[in-house]
Amino acid sequence: MAAVVQEEFFKATAGHRACFAGGCATIFIAIARSILFIKTPQDLLRSTLAALLGYLAADLVSGIYHWSVDNYGTAETPFLGFQIELFRVHHKQPWAVTKYDTARAVHIVAAAVAVLLLPPALAARDPAALGFLAAFGGFVMFSLQIHAWAHTAKKNIPAGVRALQDAGIILRPSWHAAHHRPPFNNTYCSVSGWCDPVLDKLKVFETMEVVLFHVAGVRPQCWSENKLRRDSGDSTIDEVEE
Repeated sequence: MAAVVQEEFFKATAGHRACFAGGCATIFIAIARSILFIKTPQDLLRSTLAALLGYLAADLVSGIYHWSVDNYGTAETPFLGFQIELFRVHHKQPWAVTKYDTARAVHIVAAAVAVLLLPPALAARDPAALGFLAAFGGFVMFSLQIHAWAHTAKKNIPAGVRALQDAGIILRPSWHAAHHRPPFNNTYCSVSGWCDPVLDKLKVFETMEVVLFHVAGVRPQCWSENKLRRDSGDSTIDEVEE
């Protein structure tokens, strides 16, 4: 019976699917309106460049979000508690993230995308602004699924996804594996990982952790995790089968 309950936990409910549908509808509206307002080649170029910027911004935001839920809050934190628990368990059982239905995993982010981006997507008339919203919202919403694919055996994911991983357009498993090795405090971005080298070289998250500790007295989870795994000699990571 416990096994049945555990399996059911990974399944999406009608509420999760409704949140996911709302996020997808928001992205579709932004894409459709961006195409509608493209009148000249210059509009097309501006919209394409804005979409690329949105893609990079989504990678950055995914890293900030991943860092925050990895290190702060608890399962009881309002609204984000499920996401925090998902990420904390993920560090102990990296394979578990692959078991979630997409709607179950992304429903909170999808709801946020719908609430925050639908009004500007309906109001904007500039194809560049709409292109940015579409790319940013879409990649932010699917960042958790992209992360799950980075832990999934290649034989179990679609060929198109494998091609995107191999091209570096979405997160490569080999790149993300560094996040699960000591010191467990870097490589947080989970769309493409392109922002990681800059963030890690500048020690952006490490600096933010020190500032928060000195200002609020809050220790990030990665400090304890790093010490625990060093002391136990555990530096294992989730192996993705080729």
